[in-house]
Parts: sequence; structure tokens; C-alpha cells
Amino acid sequence: MPSLIVRQATIADLDTLVPLFDAYRQFYEQPSDLIGARSFLFDRFEHQQSIILLACEGSRAVGFVQLFPSFSSARLARTFILNDLFVSPDARGMGAARILLDGACEYGRNVGAARLSLSTAVTNTIAQSLYEKAGWTRDDKFYAYGIPLT
Repeated sequence: MPSLIVRQATIADLDTLVPLFDAYRQFYEQPSDLIGARSFLFDRFEHQQSIILLACEGSRAVGFVQLFPSFSSARLARTFILNDLFVSPDARGMGAARILLDGACEYGRNVGAARLSLSTAVTNTIAQSLYEKAGWTRDDKFYAYGIPLT
């Protein structure tokens, strides 16, 4: 089995991240937009608005996870939203998604976050199984709501 490591991405990793991020968006039925992906990621780095961890097999990045900072007013604590998780199709089955989840938890603990949260499609049973095996629990106390603004 190949050896995988997780490391925090920096703006110097932009060229590596863009095709992975674009593939992630296409998975969610968005059209390919390498320029838009680059701009979005550049802004996240430039304004320190997210943390991105890369899973690497040697020098090749095979996946990423993106965390957005948030806060819990009730707990008076820092939290993170695990917004994006993607592993390149040719690297699936190597454990990259699990080490990215573990890396996200480790990062959160290291910076004193009280919680990480995520949401996934009701139909995404593969991801749900992964999350549950990694120790995440499904919330049975709150419903998620949204409203389109554009």
C-alpha cells in the first residue's frame, strides 16, 4: 500500500490544488472552470479564510480537505466547517479520505477548536459510511436549512 502523508497547503500549492478543486466541483455537477477555481482558492489563501490540507503520495497530491473557520456562540468556542473533501478517482481506496479526515481533526485540536462539523447529501451513503467509521456522528437534534441568495 502506498505511503500517504497529510500536510497543510499554502498559496505555493495553488497549481497543484486547482485541478483537484475543479474535479471536486465537477463531481457536484458544476462545469469545469479552472480560472474560477484558481481565483476562489487564491482568495481563500490571500484572506486567510480557509485551511486546506493535502493528501500526498510522494510528491503527488491525491486529495484535499478544506476547512472554513466558524464559532459557537453557545460554547464560546472556535469551530470549523469541513466544507470540501475530495480524493482523485485514481487514488480512491488508498485511505486518503480517512487520513484527510484524521488530519482535519488533528488540525482542529491543535488550534483549540471545540468541534468540526460537516454535511453531506442524504444519498451519499459512501461518504456517510466513511464519516461514521472515522467516529463522526450524525446530528439528530438539528435540521439544516438554507435559502438561495443568488
